[in-house]
Amino acid sequence: MAQELNVAALKVSSPALDAHGRIPQRYTPDGDDVSPPLAWTGVPEGTRSFAVVVHDPDAPLVDGFTHWVLSGIPVGTTRLAENEPAFNAGRNSLGHTGYDGPAPPPGHGPHHYYFWVYALDAELDLEPGLDRRSLLERIEDHVIEQARIVGVYEH
Repeated sequence: MAQELNVAALKVSSPALDAHGRIPQRYTPDGDDVSPPLAWTGVPEGTRSFAVVVHDPDAPLVDGFTHWVLSGIPVGTTRLAENEPAFNAGRNSLGHTGYDGPAPPPGHGPHHYYFWVYALDAELDLEPGLDRRSLLERIEDHVIEQARIVGVYEH
């Protein structure tokens, strides 16, 4: 089944970072390594839950590097607090559940970190610990709209 492109009003922002700006050290292992606050507006009609994925496609790995997988975010939620502990944490590329911040290889140049928010048409009962690929397979037929903010970090 071909996916329908849906780009409408969903917008992602963060009071901690500017779009395509440098991610503050606080949100990396060079600092406190806590997740930055996120917010979103323009929630599409029919949304029943959200998922969040933070991914670095610039990592020198075949599928990039995933820093955070989060699902089970209820429809009334429009923001995640800094160091958000709630909701259903998935497994990142380090094998940890929860957030592990940007840590690109020294001298590898700037890496782009995509903070994706997915608006879903269902409240999916997903098991904890799903990695990015598994989460995306499970939500693929339920994504109404997706949006992102991109931050940059380098050593």
